Amino acid sequence: MRSNLHIRAIIETFLQPMKLQKAKHYIEHLAFRALSGTAILLPEALALSIGYFLGWIAGSVLRVRRTEVDAHLLLAFPERTKTWRDCVARASYAHLGREAVATLRLSRATAKDLSERTRVPDLELFLTALEEGKGVILVTGHLGNWEVGGGAFTARGLSLDAIAKGMANKAIGDAIAGVREGLGIGIIYKDEVVREVPRSLLKGRVVAIPADQHAHKGGMLVSFFGRNASTTRTPALFAIRTGAPIFLGIALRDPGWRQRYTVLLERIDFQSSGDVDADIRGLTEAHCAALERAVRLAPGTVFLAPQEMEECAKA
Repeated sequence: MRSNLHIRAIIETFLQPMKLQKAKHYIEHLAFRALSGTAILLPEALALSIGYFLGWIAGSVLRVRRTEVDAHLLLAFPERTKTWRDCVARASYAHLGREAVATLRLSRATAKDLSERTRVPDLELFLTALEEGKGVILVTGHLGNWEVGGGAFTARGLSLDAIAKGMANKAIGDAIAGVREGLGIGIIYKDEVVREVPRSLLKGRVVAIPADQHAHKGGMLVSFFGRNASTTRTPALFAIRTGAPIFLGIALRDPGWRQRYTVLLERIDFQSSGDVDADIRGLTEAHCAALERAVRLAPGTVFLAPQEMEECAKA
């Protein structure tokens, strides 16, 4: 009897953290649903203003991850004054809050809505690359509004898949995946990349790949803001294997409170040397340099500061 009670106590000890995690995820999901519903029901200008204010509160009053963000900005912009970096940090948090609300509202957006709200000045250049028949690899980063950026292409009739990783909170992850699917964006999860990316490119689709996240395994150290950062080889590897062209794509919000965006595109030109390893490095360095230029163009629209700076801080 005592033995059974002892075993039960051990099992409950292991299950307790799982129960707490489940409860935490449930509460997070309820909060997410409440926020989503509010963001959709409120008038656009009011909803975006509230998101902006909440983001500012998070960064300037609650100072959520603020020490980390300030350290990253110092690494990225050592030549700038502290006053300038503080201003960029506040803008980043406010931007994140506003764009989070804007993204939640996308669940009700139609292709016509997105087409009217976005401009893609170099779309013809992009379409010409697609006509090569090898698909296009679209490198992007966590700046501007990457969900709107993807929607800008699908709203214009282009087929696009985005590489994503699952979230710890599956219910919230499923809800966000639903928003993407509603925009016509296909999802390729991390464990499907090797199989699905070549298939997608072979079909002439666009594959969007975030390139500003620290690559924990199989990454390549390249210069990013003057320091070495472990960067994914994925865009360069598939470009070399399939012959698909690479573009950098960033959706930046236009000035003003209305939801209007300009999608900036830059083709990553690269001359092959015939050495695969050297070409992967050269192409990775080229698209990272393009991403750095985009961050320098609009530092206040970065998601809490460049994520690759996490690895730079250790260099």
